[in-house]
Amino acid sequence: MLTEPLPSTLDVRKAATRGVSISGTLKPLDLQRFRSLLAADEGEINAHLTFSRDEENRYIVRVVLDALVMVICQRCLEPMQESLVSDNTLAIVLNDDQATHLPRHLEPLIVEGESCNLRELVEDDLILALQPFSYHDTQACKKILAGFNAREPEPEGAQTNKPNPFNVLEQLKPGKST
Repeated sequence: MLTEPLPSTLDVRKAATRGVSISGTLKPLDLQRFRSLLAADEGEINAHLTFSRDEENRYIVRVVLDALVMVICQRCLEPMQESLVSDNTLAIVLNDDQATHLPRHLEPLIVEGESCNLRELVEDDLILALQPFSYHDTQACKKILAGFNAREPEPEGAQTNKPNPFNVLEQLKPGKST
Protein backbone atom coordinates (compact mmCIF):
# COMPACT_ATOMS: atom_id res chain seq x y z
CA MET A 1 0.00 0.00 0.00
CA LEU A 2 1.49 3.30 -1.09
CA THR A 3 0.92 6.16 1.33
CA GLU A 4 1.63 9.83 0.90
CA PRO A 5 3.78 11.90 3.25
CA LEU A 6 1.86 14.03 5.73
CA PRO A 7 1.59 17.70 4.65
CA SER A 8 3.62 20.17 6.73
CA THR A 9 0.97 22.83 7.41
CA LEU A 10 -2.76 23.28 7.05
CA ASP A 11 -5.40 25.88 7.84
CA VAL A 12 -7.07 23.76 10.51
CA ARG A 13 -10.16 25.95 10.94
CA LYS A 14 -11.03 25.78 7.23
CA ALA A 15 -10.30 22.04 7.28
CA ALA A 16 -12.66 21.61 10.26
CA THR A 17 -15.39 23.63 8.54
CA ARG A 18 -15.09 21.41 5.45
CA GLY A 19 -14.78 18.14 7.41
CA VAL A 20 -11.41 17.22 5.89
CA SER A 21 -9.55 13.99 6.68
CA ILE A 22 -5.83 13.67 6.01
CA SER A 23 -3.67 10.56 6.21
CA GLY A 24 0.03 10.34 5.70
CA THR A 25 3.29 8.80 6.80
CA LEU A 26 6.39 10.19 8.41
CA LYS A 27 9.82 8.85 9.26
CA PRO A 28 11.53 9.51 12.62
CA LEU A 29 14.08 11.57 10.65
CA ASP A 30 11.25 14.06 9.90
CA LEU A 31 10.65 14.75 13.62
CA GLN A 32 13.83 15.99 15.32
CA ARG A 33 12.53 16.24 18.91
CA PHE A 34 10.99 12.75 18.75
CA ARG A 35 14.04 11.34 16.94
CA SER A 36 16.29 12.29 19.86
CA LEU A 37 14.29 9.91 22.11
CA LEU A 38 14.82 6.90 19.83
CA ALA A 39 17.59 4.31 19.50
CA ALA A 40 17.67 4.41 15.69
CA ASP A 41 16.25 6.30 12.73
CA GLU A 42 14.37 3.30 11.37
CA GLY A 43 10.63 3.17 11.67
CA GLU A 44 7.42 4.44 10.22
CA ILE A 45 4.73 6.68 11.59
CA ASN A 46 1.20 6.57 10.17
CA ALA A 47 -1.00 9.53 11.00
CA HIS A 48 -4.69 10.08 10.35
CA LEU A 49 -6.16 13.50 11.18
CA THR A 50 -9.90 14.18 10.98
CA PHE A 51 -11.10 17.78 11.23
CA SER A 52 -14.68 18.65 12.16
CA ARG A 53 -16.97 20.86 14.25
CA ASP A 54 -18.66 19.58 17.40
CA GLU A 55 -22.17 20.27 18.76
CA GLU A 56 -20.87 23.44 20.45
CA ASN A 57 -19.48 24.60 17.07
CA ARG A 58 -15.87 24.21 18.28
CA TYR A 59 -13.15 23.32 15.79
CA ILE A 60 -12.07 19.74 16.51
CA VAL A 61 -9.23 17.56 15.27
CA ARG A 62 -8.96 13.86 16.01
CA VAL A 63 -5.38 12.60 15.76
CA VAL A 64 -4.88 8.84 15.36
CA LEU A 65 -1.30 7.63 15.23
CA ASP A 66 0.26 4.24 14.71
CA ALA A 67 4.05 4.02 14.79
CA LEU A 68 6.73 1.36 14.82
CA VAL A 69 10.03 2.75 16.15
CA MET A 70 13.30 1.62 17.75
CA VAL A 71 13.89 2.47 21.43
CA ILE A 72 16.38 1.36 24.10
CA CYS A 73 15.44 -1.44 26.49
CA GLN A 74 16.13 -0.07 29.96
CA ARG A 75 17.00 -3.52 31.33
CA CYS A 76 19.66 -4.68 28.86
CA LEU A 77 20.35 -1.34 27.08
CA GLU A 78 19.93 -2.92 23.65
CA PRO A 79 17.69 -1.52 20.86
CA MET A 80 14.20 -2.93 20.60
CA GLN A 81 11.19 -2.35 18.38
CA GLU A 82 8.20 -0.66 19.98
CA SER A 83 4.71 -0.04 18.66
CA LEU A 84 3.06 3.25 19.61
CA VAL A 85 -0.66 3.91 19.28
CA SER A 86 -2.37 7.20 20.07
CA ASP A 87 -5.91 8.46 19.62
CA ASN A 88 -6.58 12.03 20.84
CA THR A 89 -9.31 14.56 20.25
CA LEU A 90 -8.19 18.19 20.38
CA ALA A 91 -10.14 21.44 20.30
CA ILE A 92 -8.55 24.21 18.25
CA VAL A 93 -8.39 27.42 20.29
CA LEU A 94 -6.76 30.82 19.85
CA ASN A 95 -5.22 31.27 23.33
CA ASP A 96 -4.81 29.92 26.86
CA ASP A 97 -7.99 31.65 28.04
CA GLN A 98 -10.10 29.69 25.57
CA ALA A 99 -8.22 26.52 26.50
CA THR A 100 -9.21 26.84 30.17
CA HIS A 101 -12.90 26.81 29.20
CA LEU A 102 -12.79 23.49 27.35
CA PRO A 103 -14.56 20.43 28.73
CA ARG A 104 -12.33 17.76 30.29
CA HIS A 105 -12.65 15.33 27.38
CA LEU A 106 -10.97 17.79 24.99
CA GLU A 107 -7.31 18.75 24.97
CA PRO A 108 -6.45 22.22 23.67
CA LEU A 109 -4.54 22.84 20.46
CA ILE A 110 -3.54 26.49 20.51
CA VAL A 111 -3.32 27.86 16.96
CA GLU A 112 -2.92 31.64 16.93
CA GLY A 113 -2.63 32.13 13.18
CA GLU A 114 -4.41 30.49 10.29
CA SER A 115 -2.16 27.51 9.74
CA CYS A 116 -0.97 24.79 12.06
CA ASN A 117 2.20 22.75 11.68
CA LEU A 118 0.81 19.21 11.39
CA ARG A 119 4.21 17.57 11.84
CA GLU A 120 4.70 19.31 15.19
CA LEU A 121 1.19 18.22 16.20
CA VAL A 122 1.99 14.59 15.33
CA GLU A 123 5.39 14.87 17.02
CA ASP A 124 3.84 16.16 20.26
CA ASP A 125 1.36 13.26 20.32
CA LEU A 126 4.14 10.73 19.66
CA ILE A 127 6.26 12.11 22.49
CA LEU A 128 3.29 11.78 24.83
CA ALA A 129 2.56 8.23 23.60
CA LEU A 130 6.13 7.05 24.15
CA GLN A 131 6.53 5.04 27.33
CA PRO A 132 9.06 6.52 29.77
CA PHE A 133 10.73 3.11 30.11
CA SER A 134 10.72 0.34 27.53
CA TYR A 135 11.66 -3.29 28.15
CA HIS A 136 12.09 -6.43 26.06
CA ASP A 137 10.08 -9.33 27.33
CA THR A 138 11.88 -10.95 30.25
CA GLN A 139 13.13 -14.00 28.32
CA ALA A 140 14.70 -11.88 25.56
CA CYS A 141 16.52 -9.74 28.13
CA LYS A 142 17.73 -12.81 30.04
CA LYS A 143 19.38 -14.13 26.88
CA ILE A 144 21.07 -10.80 26.20
CA LEU A 145 22.16 -10.35 29.82
CA ALA A 146 23.43 -13.94 29.99
CA GLY A 147 25.79 -13.06 27.15
CA PHE A 148 27.08 -10.09 29.15
CA ASN A 149 27.59 -12.20 32.26
CA ALA A 150 29.39 -15.07 30.57
CA ARG A 151 32.92 -15.34 31.93
CA GLU A 152 35.80 -15.61 29.58
CA PRO A 153 38.10 -18.52 30.40
CA GLU A 154 41.22 -17.40 32.23
CA PRO A 155 44.46 -17.97 30.38
CA GLU A 156 46.54 -20.94 31.55
CA GLY A 157 48.85 -20.06 34.39
CA ALA A 158 46.67 -17.15 35.48
CA GLN A 159 45.31 -19.09 38.45
CA THR A 160 48.34 -18.63 40.65
CA ASN A 161 47.90 -18.47 44.39
CA LYS A 162 47.53 -14.80 45.05
CA PRO A 163 47.83 -13.71 48.66
CA ASN A 164 44.54 -12.81 50.27
CA PRO A 165 44.67 -9.13 51.30
CA PHE A 166 42.60 -9.97 54.39
CA ASN A 167 45.23 -12.35 55.79
CA VAL A 168 46.67 -9.35 57.66
CA LEU A 169 43.46 -9.18 59.69
CA GLU A 170 44.03 -12.76 60.86
CA GLN A 171 46.96 -11.47 62.90
CA LEU A 172 44.77 -8.98 64.74
CA LYS A 173 42.49 -11.62 66.24
CA PRO A 174 42.74 -11.98 70.02
CA GLY A 175 44.94 -14.84 71.13
CA LYS A 176 47.10 -14.71 68.04
CA SER A 177 50.73 -14.01 68.60
CA THR A 178 53.06 -12.76 65.94
